[in-house]
Amino acid sequence: MAVFTDPPAWRPTSEDPVDDQFGHLVEGTTLDDADAYDAVLVGVPYDGAVISRQGASEGPAAIRGALASTKTHHFDAGPVDSLGDLGNVALPATESTAVVQGAVADTTRDVHDVGATPVFLGGDNSTTYANASPLLDETVGAATESLGVVSFDAHLDCRQVRGDPTSGSPYRQLHDDGLDALSVVGARHFETSTGYHDFVRDNDYELVTAEEVGDDDVDAVDRALDALGDVDQVYVSVDIDVLDAAYPGSSAPTPGGITTRELFRMVRVAASDDRIAGFEVVETAPPLDENDRTVDAAARTVAHFLAGLQARPGG
Repeated sequence: MAVFTDPPAWRPTSEDPVDDQFGHLVEGTTLDDADAYDAVLVGVPYDGAVISRQGASEGPAAIRGALASTKTHHFDAGPVDSLGDLGNVALPATESTAVVQGAVADTTRDVHDVGATPVFLGGDNSTTYANASPLLDETVGAATESLGVVSFDAHLDCRQVRGDPTSGSPYRQLHDDGLDALSVVGARHFETSTGYHDFVRDNDYELVTAEEVGDDDVDAVDRALDALGDVDQVYVSVDIDVLDAAYPGSSAPTPGGITTRELFRMVRVAASDDRIAGFEVVETAPPLDENDRTVDAAARTVAHFLAGLQARPGG
């Protein structure tokens, strides 16, 4: 049974009546009423599995705060006009990441069953498994729906689980559960081992480096989506460390990353795919940030996803 904390009160920061902000738009909601919205926010404030630096448990609150003061208008897609907030997933009191993943998945499974597209606010990357794995059980009639993931990330996060899962293991876990396709966009040289690179290649998963994004970001995301083939569902994950280390508010910032402009454009293109079944931003760690610039980037990544979602035919 899904259990949430109460969603926060959303308040705009501008007194100008023309300044339409997400603080005006977002409404707290429940699962029973979530289908009234195009998308719903779900916070997952957990960072107990992070390999490097903690702080991502504070990501959901900070991203909401930054989004509240962000204007809702996109020049091409127009204003975002529908977004609910279910609050945060209530986490069990345990040191076991596997237990936390199971509890979160019990809740996110119910979220996926409502009509709105879930937008998960992390939380470390271990929550990706809990957010996306219920989609592996989705069925239409007697057939199980296939699933592909586009992961915007500096790292491959396909470590073998040894003991408890970590923030570096979600895609190995999804693979072991039957993931049909995976594309990693923005991966960096010298940030992974040969063994994990070989795992990705040996399973015919797609890898688009940060350098290739710099050459042509639209081609990069098109490659990622095309590599998913004819899967029924597409889940999009953004680990905010895909950005360059100039955005330090993540668990593992490193140099050589992509720009915010590249990320925003690619996220919009991905959101325009009519197979989208969910979206997340993970690893935003406000205590490690400088002048909130990583938090602001994460909030605007959510806004750009929503604009892309809305721009779809019938969106």
